[in-house]
Amino acid sequence: MRATTAVPAALLATGAATVAYAGLVERTHWTLRRFDVPVLPPGSRPLRVLQLSDLHMTAGQHSKQAWVAGLAALHPDVVITTGDNLAGMDAVPAALRALEPLMELPGAFVLASNDYFAPRPKNPLKYFKTEHKRVHGDELPWRELRDGMTARGWLDLTNHTGTLTVRGVRIALAGVDDPHLKLDRYDDVAGPADPTADVRIGLVHSPEPRVLDRFTADGYDLLLCGHTHGGQLRVPFYGALVTNCGIDREHVRWLHRWAEPSAAAPNGTWLHVSAGLGTSPYAPVRFACPPEATLLTLVARTAG
Repeated sequence: MRATTAVPAALLATGAATVAYAGLVERTHWTLRRFDVPVLPPGSRPLRVLQLSDLHMTAGQHSKQAWVAGLAALHPDVVITTGDNLAGMDAVPAALRALEPLMELPGAFVLASNDYFAPRPKNPLKYFKTEHKRVHGDELPWRELRDGMTARGWLDLTNHTGTLTVRGVRIALAGVDDPHLKLDRYDDVAGPADPTADVRIGLVHSPEPRVLDRFTADGYDLLLCGHTHGGQLRVPFYGALVTNCGIDREHVRWLHRWAEPSAAAPNGTWLHVSAGLGTSPYAPVRFACPPEATLLTLVARTAG
């Protein structure tokens, strides 16, 4: 009898320890990822791009705010944010304070669902359904967030194009609104990416293949996305359980080759999906997938 009852007790204890670790330890284990991406013309000097995504900021998350602000010490050349910055009505001042030192640098952004609408409690089993009814929370003060970033010179690429020249490197940029809400209007930015630019970068919050493929067809070298949280809860030796979008589990986080060289994209297209820095306040756990920002060092392609 004692042996029979010991097994469930051990399982319960292991489960409780896992939940405690996921909610109290890993969720705030801020992590910096680094990748080199060979997208610059041969002979170019490296250019460092800091990507932030899915902050899901609340006013009381002081540790996250301090860590994000401290990323300015990396001295990136460009800062890109790929949406879902907010998680509460009072979060805009906190998000802008965290970004303040980074807004001294050239930057660009797209917005996403959790910039527009507050999170709501939901059944986590919904994430296993390809299509489910989405119920939005209250509208968030996203215009204040947008205006705070554009006032500092960052480009709003939400269904827009733009150009940055940084240390002599000309960057052609395009972005679309969140496909997760079906707000993307790729036709607004469609057309061959600037062939005179040194590098062409596309931004979209949710990495939906239908959007990624259009960027690829237009000749973009690098696509930057977020949304997936890297799966948020990952099983060791298996990976993410869900991606919460149309992308496959293999591409749910980090750097991958999305498309090989072709006539449309002679150098191929790279994809980086950030696992992001936050969670919904109603699902404050991460497991085998710590919160992260990414420093992407753009380097020269091999000649030929």
